[in-house]
Amino acid sequence: MQRKDEGDEAAERPGGLRLRKKLATRQRISDVATSLFAARGFDRVTVAEVAEAAGVSTMTVFNHFPRKEDLFLDRIPEGVEVVTSAVHDRAEDESPLAALRRVLLDLADRRHPLSAVGDRFPHFWQVVLDSPALRARTREGLAEAEDALAAALAHDRGTRPDDPRTRLFAALVVAAYRCVYTGTAARLMAGESADDVVEDHRRRLNDAFDALARALEA
Repeated sequence: MQRKDEGDEAAERPGGLRLRKKLATRQRISDVATSLFAARGFDRVTVAEVAEAAGVSTMTVFNHFPRKEDLFLDRIPEGVEVVTSAVHDRAEDESPLAALRRVLLDLADRRHPLSAVGDRFPHFWQVVLDSPALRARTREGLAEAEDALAAALAHDRGTRPDDPRTRLFAALVVAAYRCVYTGTAARLMAGESADDVVEDHRRRLNDAFDALARALEA
C-alpha cells in the first residue's frame, strides 16, 4: 500500500479541509471581483455586486477582504511576506540586502505579478490608474511593506523598528524597487512585451541594489 505523506494527511484533517475551503472561497471572490472591476471599472462596482456574483454574502466578502480595495489589490499581504521572509529566512552568511536582491530577481525570473514582468499585467495597472481609491491603497501597501521590512530588520539586528538607520534601509529598498517596478510597468503599458523588458528589468534591479549597497555601507 502506498504511504500517504504528511501533506496529504494534513489536507484531510478537518482543520486542513476548512483552510482549503476558506482559501478557495477567498480566491473565488477575488477572481470574480477582478473580472467585474476590469470590465466596468473599480468605482462602478459595489461590494454587494461582487458578493452576488461570487455567490456569497456581503459579510463573507468583508470577512476575507476588510476593504473593497483589497479585493483588487489582494497581493499586498503577499508582498509584505516576501520582503520579511527574505530577511528572516536567509542563510547565515547572506546579508539582508543580498537576500532581498535574490528574492526580487527570482520574482522577475518567474514572471510573478509582484515583479511587474508579465504581458497580462497592463490591463490590471490601468484599472488602478483609473481609480483614486486604488492608487491611494497602493501607496498604503508600499508603506506597509516598508514598516514590515523595518520590523524584520530590527528583529534581525536587535534594534528598534524606529531606529533611524533601520528605517532608512527599509525606505530605500522599497523606493528602489518601486522605481524599477514602475519603469518596467511603463514600458509594458506602452506596448512592449515581457520578453523585451525582462533583461533590462534585471539590469536596473541589480544597478539599484548596487547603489543601495554603496549608500548603506558609506
